[in-house]
Amino acid sequence: MTRKNPNLFARYGADTGFMTFVAVLMAFLYIPIWVLIAFSFNDSRSLTWPMTGFTFEWYRKLASNTDLLAAIGNSFYVATFATVLTLLVGVPAALVLHKFNFPGKSIFRRLILLPITLPGIVTGISMLNMFKLMGFPLSLETVIFGHATALLGVVVTQVYARLQRLPKSLEEAAFDLGATPWRSFVDITLPNIRSAIIGAGLLSFVLSFDEIPVTFFLTGRDNTLPMYIYSTMRRGVTPEINAVGTIIVLLSLILIIVAVVATRERKK
Repeated sequence: MTRKNPNLFARYGADTGFMTFVAVLMAFLYIPIWVLIAFSFNDSRSLTWPMTGFTFEWYRKLASNTDLLAAIGNSFYVATFATVLTLLVGVPAALVLHKFNFPGKSIFRRLILLPITLPGIVTGISMLNMFKLMGFPLSLETVIFGHATALLGVVVTQVYARLQRLPKSLEEAAFDLGATPWRSFVDITLPNIRSAIIGAGLLSFVLSFDEIPVTFFLTGRDNTLPMYIYSTMRRGVTPEINAVGTIIVLLSLILIIVAVVATRERKK
């Protein structure tokens, strides 16, 4: 009669417990999303279970809701230009932090993180006061500057962390072969930090797209999608909102796939 290994049973029990914990956690995170998607196809306006039928009516109403479509367009406009502005400022700032030593460098690094650590309401009020003092009217452009300021730390920290892992011997070898600093940046540095730039850009886009506190204080008469949803949900959740949420989930999956494909191409 063979004796069973107690270590094997202990390891099996630990693995089973860990996988159960992961399954419960994933269910807690993603079941609400599947519920939202399911109710976007429910043919009843009341959000009750079980569903009474299947329909695309709410997507057709979404396509004819001019206010909602305008809000979606405004969100894409703000998120796109805020991301571009953040990358244009954040990537050079990360390069300067990586390559140069100057007085107050450590303080500068911590100040860049300040907009991330501060509550959005503080950033929004601060930017509102600044624009009022400068005489700028509130518009989508002020929202872009507010989002870019709040998200600058995301780009700087991600790109700077990637630069810190980049071996200095690569650039030194390029210089030994006669490359100029610009050529070394284009051929060596940029390809190695491209995945970090793409990841920081996608993260900035998503965070800007659903930002509410900063947008609330800096927007004028034009609504963004989160502001439209917020004002609509004060009267209750409607199937059109579920349809919008489903489309946002689909777009987020597309962005994730783009990031994965770009990263795999870089590895190849």
